[in-house]
Amino acid sequence: MGYTKIVVGIIAALATLFACTSTSSEYSEKTVMGNKPKHHTTTGYQNHPFVETAAPKGAFFYIRRFWGSVFVPDTPDGHALSELESMQLLNSIESDRVTWLGHASFLLKTSDVTILTDPFLSEFASPVSWADPRRFVDSPIPINKLPSIDIVIVSHNHYDHLDDKTVSNLKNKDNIHVVVPLGLRSFFTERGYSKVTELDWGQSVSIEGVELTAQPLVHDSARSTSDHNETLWASWIIESSQKRIIFIGDTGYSETIFNDIGDKYGSFDYAILPIGAYEPRELMWMSHTTPEEAVLIGSDIHANTLIASHWGTVSSLSDESPFEPPKRFRTEGLKKGFSEQSLWVMKIGETRDISKNVLPQ
Repeated sequence: MGYTKIVVGIIAALATLFACTSTSSEYSEKTVMGNKPKHHTTTGYQNHPFVETAAPKGAFFYIRRFWGSVFVPDTPDGHALSELESMQLLNSIESDRVTWLGHASFLLKTSDVTILTDPFLSEFASPVSWADPRRFVDSPIPINKLPSIDIVIVSHNHYDHLDDKTVSNLKNKDNIHVVVPLGLRSFFTERGYSKVTELDWGQSVSIEGVELTAQPLVHDSARSTSDHNETLWASWIIESSQKRIIFIGDTGYSETIFNDIGDKYGSFDYAILPIGAYEPRELMWMSHTTPEEAVLIGSDIHANTLIASHWGTVSSLSDESPFEPPKRFRTEGLKKGFSEQSLWVMKIGETRDISKNVLPQ
């Protein structure tokens, strides 16, 4: 790789990281658009209740990120399954199931409907196809070998949650229903999708018997340094005749938001919760939960089973050791009264049966 390509790669990587840790302006009622909801602004969207975010001061954070992307961590034995193991396990479970594809990408099957969350299955979480941050664990199931996808849902537009290559290469685009927060329709229609629904917080759509509802979370959006918060971010409630699941791609902690969700829905069979990318806290607290805060969200929303997400896949996103999150997640979960059986730390590529533990109707 030539010198120019290295420099461009560094710039692209830093732009990606800055987009994921971008600043937010001072809140003012004047920024709200007339009688629109308070998370709408004249230029896009903001957290409500408001959370002010700030990019790290100085270059050292970005230098550490670049260093971490060059020297990727060793992967412990058993952290990920091979493609053969993943495919065999996936095909062995016909009932409702969940498969972890790494980071925040999951395959969920409920009531014979297959849902792909936050599609990021290629190598690089970057505006260019060869620059870091990148996966240090390959997707266990290649894009062209995924089972038939009925629905794609997206929590927000950061590169490690919405990947151009993955979206562009999914099969049977005409048959896939895409459900996204406000502002993301064009990302999919420009790549050949025709069934795209945008939802605001609190809005729902029913597709093939599965109801999807957008709910608030604490985060932001950007794919460059110039489009901060122009598109919305959301958590997703997934309700079939058999299951109630919540998927949270990325979030900071909010007692108000998650207690409100718990009060509204009463309980969840499964909660997919982000447990990684939380250090340094002075930067990450407003957009990424610690493992302990993830467990707290699980308690707030009255979830039966917590599934760990957003860890052990992508290099250079934050300062903590890449394999620290699940240890803290398990420790805190047991402390808060969850059983070992209800704290799921899956292997990348693993599929588990979720036909059991159905909440009372």
